[in-house]
Amino acid sequence: MTPRVSVVIPCFNAAHWIGEALESVFAQRLPDLEVVVVDDGSTDDSASLVERLFADVKLIRVANGGPGRARNIGTRHSIGQYIQYLDADDRLAPDKLERQLRVIEADQADIVYGDWCELQTAADGSTATGRVVQPHLDGDADVALLTDLWCPPAAYLFRREIVERAGGWDEQQHVVEDVRFLLACVLQGGRLAYCPGLAAMYRIRAEGELGLSQSRRDPVAFTRGCLRNAQTMEQAWIGRGGLSIQQTSALVRVYSQVARASFACDTPTFETAYAALRRLQPGYTPEEPWHLALASRVVGYRSAEALAVQYRRAKRTLSRVVQPSTR
Repeated sequence: MTPRVSVVIPCFNAAHWIGEALESVFAQRLPDLEVVVVDDGSTDDSASLVERLFADVKLIRVANGGPGRARNIGTRHSIGQYIQYLDADDRLAPDKLERQLRVIEADQADIVYGDWCELQTAADGSTATGRVVQPHLDGDADVALLTDLWCPPAAYLFRREIVERAGGWDEQQHVVEDVRFLLACVLQGGRLAYCPGLAAMYRIRAEGELGLSQSRRDPVAFTRGCLRNAQTMEQAWIGRGGLSIQQTSALVRVYSQVARASFACDTPTFETAYAALRRLQPGYTPEEPWHLALASRVVGYRSAEALAVQYRRAKRTLSRVVQPSTR
């Protein structure tokens, strides 16, 4: 029987969680299911655990090359009509695939997404569910995905055709690569549909916990990824006839966030983002926070950011000096 859904799981040093992820897959009520785990050069016993406990899984071992490459390899080794991407530390909600299959086929959509909740680790090591996020697509999908609409890969289900038209995952980008992939799908005409109900559980790892997320381990790479995504969308939108008011607003929002995040730690990224802001909005000043907006109108944006950095540094220094005396 040809599987209707192929579940592709990139795995790097996820021995603590891969079992839970796979159990959530095999708990789905689908007879025609294919599961592909791509071990991305793990140095723990992730691969041997999968091999020992999950005989029905197609296990592929490769040298470490990042999550995008692992997902592409898994996709090429899968044959399902639909593709479910699942990170090795996340879980699918019960009946997720069955419910989303009904929606994607009834609506003739290319991509279905649903609600997701956080998985939080308690002090005793146990896991509890946290806040529930109910994403809502309002307006153009490409604008929403660049700015407000975010779901973990587990919350989506993709039609294979749109994955292939998008060219798969960008293997050069290891942070916010999921946003880049969704944007590529939409640029290729991918249509999104919403499936009500919980779709996935997304693990939030605390500071110091094994395997802290890439975006938190490397905030510079995260900011550069956001910049690259915005640049790609700006070029695509211009190539399709110019920027709309909504598109310009979305780009200004992302470039301003990148500029703020990179000012003190990544000068080339800041300069690129700031140049884009001045191009899109001559005389740019931020709208928030209010104190930065006010200072920008008085001394200019670049000087206002420099003052903000000095203020934050002074505040941290004062905090370190004051704390010991209050114990």
